[in-house]
Amino acid sequence: MHMRTNGQLLAALLATALVCTPALGFSRPSSPNQDSGAKQDLKDAGHETKDAAKDTGHAVKKGTTKAYDSTKHGTEKDYDASKKGTEKAYDKTAHGTKKAYHATANGTKKAATKTKDTTKGAVDGAKEGSREPQK
Repeated sequence: MHMRTNGQLLAALLATALVCTPALGFSRPSSPNQDSGAKQDLKDAGHETKDAAKDTGHAVKKGTTKAYDSTKHGTEKDYDASKKGTEKAYDKTAHGTKKAYHATANGTKKAATKTKDTTKGAVDGAKEGSREPQK
């Protein structure tokens, strides 16, 4: 996306340079002392091309720097969001694990108590049964 914008900017600068170059040539006062030959025109065209290239280079540099900064900012923002999400997931997992542990421990205690009570009842029943004669 940024490359396309830079290309459009370059094309706009080049078009401006090409449109303004003939206008500058016509706006010069014609005087006999001034060299208005083809040689001077070529020199002027070279200087204008050089200036246009510098302007384009500066614009490309500015666009590249802006793109770099935007990418860096986006990356940092994504990193922070990912870190926050990871911490949140960790906290929820730790909470769920503790909750499951406590539920399991409570269930185990209940089962142990029931087993103990049942075993005691069976032992008591067996003792009682051995004391009473069978009819």
